[in-house]
Amino acid sequence: MIVQTINLTKRYGKLVALNNLHLNIEDGECFGYIGPNGAGKTTTIKILATLLQPTWGEARICGHVVGYESRKIRPLIGYVPDFFGAYEDMVVQEYLEFFASAYNLTGRQRARVVGDVLELTDLTYKRDALVDSLSRGMQQRLSLARVLLHDPKVLLLDEPASGLDPRARIEIRELLKELRRMGKTILISSHILHELAELCTTVGIIEQGQLLYHGSIQDIIHKVKTGTKVIVRVTEQQDLAALLLQRTRGVKGVEESDGQLIVELERQTRDFSLLVKPLLENNFKIREIKEEEVNLETAFMRLTKGIVQ
Repeated sequence: MIVQTINLTKRYGKLVALNNLHLNIEDGECFGYIGPNGAGKTTTIKILATLLQPTWGEARICGHVVGYESRKIRPLIGYVPDFFGAYEDMVVQEYLEFFASAYNLTGRQRARVVGDVLELTDLTYKRDALVDSLSRGMQQRLSLARVLLHDPKVLLLDEPASGLDPRARIEIRELLKELRRMGKTILISSHILHELAELCTTVGIIEQGQLLYHGSIQDIIHKVKTGTKVIVRVTEQQDLAALLLQRTRGVKGVEESDGQLIVELERQTRDFSLLVKPLLENNFKIREIKEEEVNLETAFMRLTKGIVQ
């Protein structure tokens, strides 16, 4: 097990930021950590990054215990916080060389490693630019370049796409895919759920410091999918169409929402073509009929209540 927490708990006075958290992340896994603001995501990541001590419980990185073996853990991890930090008066090359020297990289080896991470993060053409002149997206790529200098086994990324424009988010996502192909174990927290679904192999959903779910995206979707729901759009008289469908055999309920009808079928009913006939027989013109897609966002909304600390 590369990343593991056992009964991990963090208290700030009466506030419980983490409550007996159990996480298991395998080698090479990309784990998406999801939860509302104040759920405990950043606290978890800071403990794993050896920046916070747990109140009780245990966290391990590659078998080493946080707090007791932190000196052994730090060379194994790369931590990217949700903000860039200082050093804006340096140029990109100086910034990376400064951190490379902190990892005892010298001479030709340092020059080679800095060149490699600049190329990997597509920042070679910005090597002489001031850090302060970089866009938010480029600064995030530079943060990733910094933590890759010592070739860490585990990456801990706290909202790396926060505040980025669509192009910068795509660039960060493609870079993370490349790092996953390189065999890095990645823990990433994010609010951009559709991108996590594309990037991650497993996810964890946390609320009020408690882990609600931990497993594959397919399993979580299966967990929240209680029956078949069908989206129906008609050209007019939506309220009458709703009454008609409510009386149709095999229909459990009908809800009107944002100009469409959400029709819930009874559990044993799978074929939603039964909705077409009564609508056509009563001269309704159907604009659209399709099964509701259950994705990571849907699962998140159904499993959480939006409660924050």
